[in-house]
Amino acid sequence: MTEGDSNQIKHETTIFAEPIFEVGGFTITNSLLNSWLAVIIIILFLVAASRKIKKVPRGVQNIFEFLLESALDFADSITRDRKKTIKLLPICLTLFLFILVNNYLGLLPFIGSIGFVESAHGENVFIPMFRGGTADLNTTLALALFSVAAIHIFGVFAVGFWNYINRFINIKAFLEIPKKFKEDKNIVLVNPIKSFVSIIEIIGEAAKVASLSLRLFGNIFAGEVLIASIMAIFAFFTPIPFMFLEIIVGLVQALVFSILVLVFMSMSTSAEEH
Repeated sequence: MTEGDSNQIKHETTIFAEPIFEVGGFTITNSLLNSWLAVIIIILFLVAASRKIKKVPRGVQNIFEFLLESALDFADSITRDRKKTIKLLPICLTLFLFILVNNYLGLLPFIGSIGFVESAHGENVFIPMFRGGTADLNTTLALALFSVAAIHIFGVFAVGFWNYINRFINIKAFLEIPKKFKEDKNIVLVNPIKSFVSIIEIIGEAAKVASLSLRLFGNIFAGEVLIASIMAIFAFFTPIPFMFLEIIVGLVQALVFSILVLVFMSMSTSAEEH
C-alpha cells in the first residue's frame, strides 16, 4: 500500500449495523437511528392527517378513509369477522407502516451517505449515520418476536389459557384416556400420538420467527447490496430501473409480513373444531 492509498476511505456494506454512540451503556446503531426516524415520520404524518377531520370528508381525508376502508375489507377476507378485524388490524397496519417507511428510507440518497470516518486496523472506514432499519437482522428479528408474542397473547385472550396451551402441550389427550378407555381401547395409542403432533406446533412457532425475520431482512439487505454494486459500476441512469424494482419489493415485503401476522393472529384466535 502506498502513502496515497493509506489516505483512502474504505466503505463496505456490512451485514451488521455499525455502532454510532452509547447512552447509559446501551449502544445506539445506525439502523436504530433509522428506525427512530421512521417512527417520527409516521407520527408526524398521522398527526397532520388527523388534525382537520370533518364529518363530510374532502380531499386528502377522502383518500385516507378509502385506504382504511380497503384495508378493513381486505382484512375481513382473512378473518371472516369484522369484530376480529377491528381488534387485529391496528397491530398489523402499524407493522405495515413501520416496515414500509423503513424500506423506503433505505432508498433515499442521504441514508448511507451521511456519516463520519473512523480509523480501524490501520484503515480509514466510513461509518454511515443512518442505515435501512429492515436491512438489519436485529430489527427484523425484534419485529418477528413482537409479532409472535402478540399472536400468542391474542390467542390466550380469545380461546382461554387452558384451550390455547393444549394446542402445544396436549394435556387433554392424556386426561381423556382413563375416561374413554372402556369405550375405545385404541385411545391408548391415538391420544399420545395427538400429544406428539401438538408438540410439533412448538417447532412451528420457532419457524415463524425465523421465517418472518429472515425473509424481510434477506430481501431488503440484498436490494441494498444490489443497488450499491450497480452504482459502483454505473453511476448514472443504470441504477434507476433497480430503484423502481426496490420500491416494489419494499411494498411487497411490508404487505407479506403484515398479512402473515394477520393470518397467524386470526388462526390463533379461532377455537379449534373437532
